[in-house]
Amino acid sequence: MHMKLGPVFFGLMLCSWSTGATAQQPGPPVLRIHPAQTGPVLKTPPPQMVLAVTVHDKHFKPVEGLAPSDFTLTVDEHPRTITSFTQNSNMPLLLGLLVQTDPGMSRAMESERQAATNFVNQMLPASTKADPVAGQTVETQAFLIHFDREVELLEDFTNSREKLAKELEAMGQTPGEGVNPQGPETVDNGRDQMHGKAGDAQLYDAIYLSADELMKSKHGRKALVVFTDGVDRGSKMTLTEAMDAAERAGLNVYTIYFKGEQRGGFGGFRRDLGMGYPGGYPGGYPGYPGGYPYPNAPPPHTKSVDGRKVLRDIATRTGGLYFEAGNSKNLAPIYGMIADALHKQYVLTFTPDKADVEGGFHKVGLKLNTPNKDVTVVVAEGYFGPSKE
Repeated sequence: MHMKLGPVFFGLMLCSWSTGATAQQPGPPVLRIHPAQTGPVLKTPPPQMVLAVTVHDKHFKPVEGLAPSDFTLTVDEHPRTITSFTQNSNMPLLLGLLVQTDPGMSRAMESERQAATNFVNQMLPASTKADPVAGQTVETQAFLIHFDREVELLEDFTNSREKLAKELEAMGQTPGEGVNPQGPETVDNGRDQMHGKAGDAQLYDAIYLSADELMKSKHGRKALVVFTDGVDRGSKMTLTEAMDAAERAGLNVYTIYFKGEQRGGFGGFRRDLGMGYPGGYPGGYPGYPGGYPYPNAPPPHTKSVDGRKVLRDIATRTGGLYFEAGNSKNLAPIYGMIADALHKQYVLTFTPDKADVEGGFHKVGLKLNTPNKDVTVVVAEGYFGPSKE
């Protein structure tokens, strides 16, 4: 069953109870200590923090075989000791797929379905592993959300490839007003029927809800993969609120930029040319900031928003990777690169200097002890301490 998500989409159903004159039950006994008495003070040790780290070379191939002694870790510019360290492709992963499905993305939707389905098949093994944080038994699981003028959970956490494949196949085919990639006519052929108009995309709400409602309470390694043009229209949450939520939930966000069609003048649609690096390497074409420019200016309502920059910032801040798909054929290799990066992540833990129950932000630094200009260490810029909530 599909669930329509608003800014708060899994609210608790509260029951009101009568407060009649019932006998008050005694509470548990309390040991009162005279202020003059002193004794040992028991403190709860700070929880172990988990960092998922990607290390890649200049060709974006994962670098394997590193050890804790190869790294220096700092938190708030103070050195911290790495207490555990592993690189294990079978370590459980909680994964979210977020796909923009407004009509402007219709020309890429079939390739997106196929690439995402293959990605799911790569990422969902049948075995179960122990959660390194909570000691629970968990499986690698994934959920699927599509977003356009609304945010909809198509499939909740599951380890079933079949369930996700079924929803991916149907995604973007909801009956309604469609768009013909060759022109502005309305089509009704049962395929590529998407919600809203070209340019409707509640990107920030989709990230926020995935992080705050689905991921925050979970333990272990967590990641989002977002397919979008990077331009938000209509979200109630801001970009900052979405990124804060992702950091609070401990997510690595992998972003895939694809320039869709935008609603242009004269009531029609126009197609912008995607021209990233062949094969979709992160960052667009090497040597040109942000990839090649587009030949046409964006429509007035989006001219102040650089979708590429938004997606690069999200990935950089959360310790994910940014990819740019010049055309829909790039999607399969891009998803393959993301799968490879996730399978070969390093996962390390450390103990903070002190417990933080105020929910403050802590800046993380991780670098190789032997610098190598051809090797990049990718880690979240920081984390929020657990709040009192």
